[in-house]
Amino acid sequence: MDGQIWFLTRSLQLSSFQAYKLRVTHLYQLKQHNILVSVGQDEHGINPLVKVWNLDKKDSGSPLCTRIFPAIPGNKPTEVSCLSVHENLNFMAIGFTDGSVVLTKGDITRDRHSKTLSLHEGSCPITGLAFRQAGKVTHLFVATLEKVQCYTLSVKEYPRIDLDTHGCALRCSALTDPSQDSQFIVAGDDCVYLYQPDERGPCFAFDGHKLLTQWHRGYLLLLTHNNKSPSKSDYGSRQTSPTEKHILTIYDLDNKFIAYSAAFDDVIDVLAEWGSFYVLTRDNTMYMLQEKDTQTKLEMLFKKNLFVMAINLAKSQHLDNDGLSEIFRHYGDHLYTKGDHDGAIQQYIRTIGKLEPSYVIRNFLDAQRIHNLTAYLQALHRQSLANADHTTLLLNCYTKLKDSSKLEEFIKSNESEVHFDVEIAIKVLRQAGYHSHAVFLAERHMHHEWYLKIQLEDLKNYQEALRYIGRLPFDQAESNMKRYGKTLMHHVPESTTILLKRLCTDYHPSKDSTDRDSLDRPVENKANPEEFIPVFANNPRELRAFLEHMIQVDPFSPEGVYDTLLELRLQDWAHEQDPGKKKVLQEAALSLLRSDNTVFDKALVLCQMHNFKEGVLYLYEKGKLYQQIMHYHMQNEEYGKVVEACKRYGDNEVCLWEQALGYFARKEENCKAYISEVLQHIDENNLMPPLLVVQTLAHNSTASLSVIKDYLINKLERETSQIEEDERKIQQYREETTHLRAEIKELKTCAKIFQKTKCSMCNSPLELPSVHFLCGHSFHQHCLESFAESEAECPTCTPENRKVMDMLRAQDQKRDLHDHFHRQLKCSNDGFSVIADYFGRGVFNKLTLITDPPGGKSGAGNLEAEFNRDLLINTKRNV
Repeated sequence: MDGQIWFLTRSLQLSSFQAYKLRVTHLYQLKQHNILVSVGQDEHGINPLVKVWNLDKKDSGSPLCTRIFPAIPGNKPTEVSCLSVHENLNFMAIGFTDGSVVLTKGDITRDRHSKTLSLHEGSCPITGLAFRQAGKVTHLFVATLEKVQCYTLSVKEYPRIDLDTHGCALRCSALTDPSQDSQFIVAGDDCVYLYQPDERGPCFAFDGHKLLTQWHRGYLLLLTHNNKSPSKSDYGSRQTSPTEKHILTIYDLDNKFIAYSAAFDDVIDVLAEWGSFYVLTRDNTMYMLQEKDTQTKLEMLFKKNLFVMAINLAKSQHLDNDGLSEIFRHYGDHLYTKGDHDGAIQQYIRTIGKLEPSYVIRNFLDAQRIHNLTAYLQALHRQSLANADHTTLLLNCYTKLKDSSKLEEFIKSNESEVHFDVEIAIKVLRQAGYHSHAVFLAERHMHHEWYLKIQLEDLKNYQEALRYIGRLPFDQAESNMKRYGKTLMHHVPESTTILLKRLCTDYHPSKDSTDRDSLDRPVENKANPEEFIPVFANNPRELRAFLEHMIQVDPFSPEGVYDTLLELRLQDWAHEQDPGKKKVLQEAALSLLRSDNTVFDKALVLCQMHNFKEGVLYLYEKGKLYQQIMHYHMQNEEYGKVVEACKRYGDNEVCLWEQALGYFARKEENCKAYISEVLQHIDENNLMPPLLVVQTLAHNSTASLSVIKDYLINKLERETSQIEEDERKIQQYREETTHLRAEIKELKTCAKIFQKTKCSMCNSPLELPSVHFLCGHSFHQHCLESFAESEAECPTCTPENRKVMDMLRAQDQKRDLHDHFHRQLKCSNDGFSVIADYFGRGVFNKLTLITDPPGGKSGAGNLEAEFNRDLLINTKRNV
């Protein structure tokens, strides 16, 4: 081609530059660098030249030639047969027709940084060269017409390995991409061989004489020579000569199918670029083979029902899971339509997680296909994508198939492999009658409520249910006993009572519990026994034993325990006929009342209901209901007990004597002795006015005057003596008042002579200056200043004066206590005594304040008031 190198752009635009004077024989374009290596001739004869072009740089409008050197092995003129360059630009290999291989090592773009050596010599022409890089190890594959060899270039001696004893024709070798482990392809007439650096790999049988081999993006391209006449559909049908037909075949080795095959007329070369193949024929025609997109490929395979091939293709194209799932669905639909239900279900299983399970399930609901449905549901559970309905359906499938082994395998799988809703499984098994399986599942997964419900309601195994509750932790054991306690008490009362005793004292799970270390825990678990009393509704004997145990173990049990036990003991006491046993039961009931653990109101009602006299009286006394005690005796007409109650509790409630007198007064029987005894006590303690006593006894027709004769005589004598005593005190107070008035008058009208010769404080003779008080006491002035709190008051008389002043102040304060007075008057039983008390304090006296008249003038009345004040406070007067 007159030494020109042509460039074809993606838009099919041509450009060229002059590279050699005569012709170009070989070109090698690197993929990772914009470097082109060419072999051609500038002179006639056998004198090939190698030129390295940097396409990024220009020299007079043409690419820059960075290096030129002759390609002659050992100075022997020979033709170049093939060329290969390593992508790292450190190796270049040139093969010759005489069987030689020249290796250039170093930077191939520069002369000074590289060296050339003869790597291989032989007799057969070199037909193929390819570099393989694996990590830091570099290999060079060499193919001839008779051999395939491999050199290790990363080792200094360049060791060689003979891989095969047959080679290939020129242009019939290639190197696969890393997805195929960078294997060396050699195409013979019968087979295509793949080679590793140290051994031969797989081979593929392809007939026909190979003219060209290439590898591009996972596809193997083979151009073969066909001497047969072409069909009308072949690409080369425009040519009339049948002898020059070439068959172009593109193989997908991964998925093992032919991606394309067609006949062309006399193909010169096939180029792979921009994701397409360009086929150049001798009639100057170029064909472009463009790869279809993945979806189109899949649709074509679907139409041909090649689903396995479609799956392999999708995997090789790294299609996502959604795309693969869609292929599996198509494949499953195809197999289902053909009647291959086993194969279809296997494909549907592969769609789990992407395809809605109901799409598959509705196709296999027929009873004849139940085993396929079972397989699908099992897979659905293994991937933890099953819901409650799926679990129900799977278990129903097992029960329909009577497949106990599969059912047991399903429910007895390891806990880490459980992929279903355990509660739903228990419900389904219970409904289907597989109670033992349901119980196993409930116990294993700690669904205590379901376990107990099946044991009690279906299996009627009460003892086992009770044992199971005894193994549970405290909270769960307590709640389940509250729920199922009555049922268990009805069928196994003794064992249930024992468990309740444990639960309400210091509960720990049984020794066979999985929580064995709980036995050593210091935490005390104790239920409230009062909450379990309803469990014993129809079992009084067990209830009595339970309650007796509780108060014995824990004296501070709840009040409800003592109240219930009291009721049981009172019932026994009421029905007991034997006096000895009745006495024992009476003491037992009283002991509960004395323990102070019962509720007062409830205990009183119980004692009254059972007519338990001792208990009623004890509770009345305990509650200080003294009137109730006396009324109880009155109702039972126990006269002696009435009087005894008055004597015993009369000090606490004096009205008991009045009530007793009224009670006896209303009796028509002869109660003179009791009336006399009551009157005697009333008289001694002055509890009632005589008139009220007479009015009370006037209602009794049997009570004559002789009954109250002694009472009235004593009362009159006592009143007479009291009157005499009061008259004597009145006379005494009058005499004292007359004396005080005379003394006051003397102080007002006569001079006071102070004749004290000794100090009232230190008892020493008086010396001036001295201080004299009207009360008659005299002091040294220094003694008064040292010991007196106030110089205006006599130190000797001050304490007594202060008492008088405090009394006056208290009376003044109490005059304003109206609210307190009204409250006392309202609450008191004897309002008259309250009013008399306030009269005595002077609350109702009118208080008149005497002040100095304006202008400082004082009258005769004011003088007396001032003198009285001075007398009270002993105003000092200096002499």
